[in-house]
Amino acid sequence: MLKQSTRLVWPKSLRPRPTFWLALVSLGIMSCAYPHPLLAQEQAMRILTVTGEGSEDVQTTLTQVTMGVEVQAETAAAAQAEAARRSSAVVNLLRSRNVDKLETTGIQLNPVYDYSREQQRITGYSAVNLVSFRLSTEQAGQLLDELVDVGATRIDSLQFIAEDAALSAAQQIALREATQDAQTQANAVLETLDFTAEEIVGIQVNQASQPAPLPYAAQARLEASNSDQTPIVGGEQTVRATVTLQIRY
Repeated sequence: MLKQSTRLVWPKSLRPRPTFWLALVSLGIMSCAYPHPLLAQEQAMRILTVTGEGSEDVQTTLTQVTMGVEVQAETAAAAQAEAARRSSAVVNLLRSRNVDKLETTGIQLNPVYDYSREQQRITGYSAVNLVSFRLSTEQAGQLLDELVDVGATRIDSLQFIAEDAALSAAQQIALREATQDAQTQANAVLETLDFTAEEIVGIQVNQASQPAPLPYAAQARLEASNSDQTPIVGGEQTVRATVTLQIRY
């Protein structure tokens, strides 16, 4: 018995147009043209991240000084009056020398106690007036001696600072060194693994940090001299920077 073959016959109104088949062929070609999603993900993950460091030393030329007057008297009024008199002389001298950033940084008035007889007893009062200012390190020694002559009795701190222009130039050098360091690290890694850098896809610049002022005890020295002037020698500040690169390979 012969089997009769069947064939699907589209009604004329429902027959697909030629553009339908062309669209299907086009979709097939386009799907072959795009890479596999896993391959694209793998390429996106091939990122090398390196961080370079740079630094530059800069000579300090300015001195930040905190100093003032401390006196004791039997009464609070007497102690405060004497401190005010001496402080006025100190401030007038500083203004005549045109120091920078002159300001009052502390005023104190405290009782002075005696504990020698196993009991607390006020024996007088202590008044303290402090000012801070900035000047050239070369002039600091002479001016400090003159301030003592007009009534200053204490020097609380000396800190050495580089000028803003010198710090800015050092920051640029530190950033360039950090960038070169990052590139050198990346080249060494990729060459060792037989990869080739394609492009830099990310850059993170950590601004060069402002170094903290150097304390007197750490970077300056008091030297013996034939003159009575106090010699003061500053030190160096170090500006540091880091740069992070993301490199596709």
